Amino acid sequence: MSAVRIGTSGWSYPGWRKGVFYPSGLRAAKELSYLAATLNSAEINGSFYSLQRPATYRSWAQQTPDDFQFAVKGGRYITHMRRLRDVDRALANFFASGVLLLGRRLGPVLWQLPATFTPDLDLLTSFLTSLPRSTAEMAEQAKGHDGRLADRVVTEADEDLPVRHALELRNDLVFDSRVLDLLRRQAVALVISDGAGQWPMANEATADFSYVRLHGSRELYASDYTAAELRAWSGRVVDWRSRGREVFVYFDNDGEAHAPHNAITLRRYVDDS
Repeated sequence: MSAVRIGTSGWSYPGWRKGVFYPSGLRAAKELSYLAATLNSAEINGSFYSLQRPATYRSWAQQTPDDFQFAVKGGRYITHMRRLRDVDRALANFFASGVLLLGRRLGPVLWQLPATFTPDLDLLTSFLTSLPRSTAEMAEQAKGHDGRLADRVVTEADEDLPVRHALELRNDLVFDSRVLDLLRRQAVALVISDGAGQWPMANEATADFSYVRLHGSRELYASDYTAAELRAWSGRVVDWRSRGREVFVYFDNDGEAHAPHNAITLRRYVDDS
């Protein structure tokens, strides 16, 4: 049976502490281990805001079980500031920052484009084509890093493993047949993104896995998913799994610790199906 991985987008939130999700008195350094004892995946979103350090990636790997996987969010410098233009060096820096230390815990790499990204098919084609499809390719690409990273780089892979990518679009590009055809040719998953109606959501299979981000059905990043909504998502997940698709689902409604509680409930519904 294909794997289903359900988790949260990030895990270090003050509002989850003091018994709201994390037990009172639990040290921040133990929060990832606590989450990983209940869920089997998490999105690393700190990598979106800045380059992380190898020691950080190594620590994350050490704090999680062997079968845990991380989705790693690509840097906003690449997607939002450079807007995919002339990003070869930026990609090298990103991949050299320690991503390879996740090893078998490395799940898909997520690339979130801004809602204002214009339909430039040539640019998108060039970017997707440049992405590594294995850890060996990632390591080779990482060797092109610049001097800003000094000696805190990782440019070797312990073993050659597949690397998959997912793309989150927040405008009508999700319905553009040219974009969907491109994603299928590149085997890049179109993210199914629930954003409280703030941007379009499309359910199109463009790779051999499904990637879902649940930001909130009524209020962005804040609203709690109801039992009925979670059962509906469970039905979709079970259907994808029955079709032989690996599934990744991440809750990004971190307000009031809805994300981990919703993730745990969804996982229970899926396991009971």
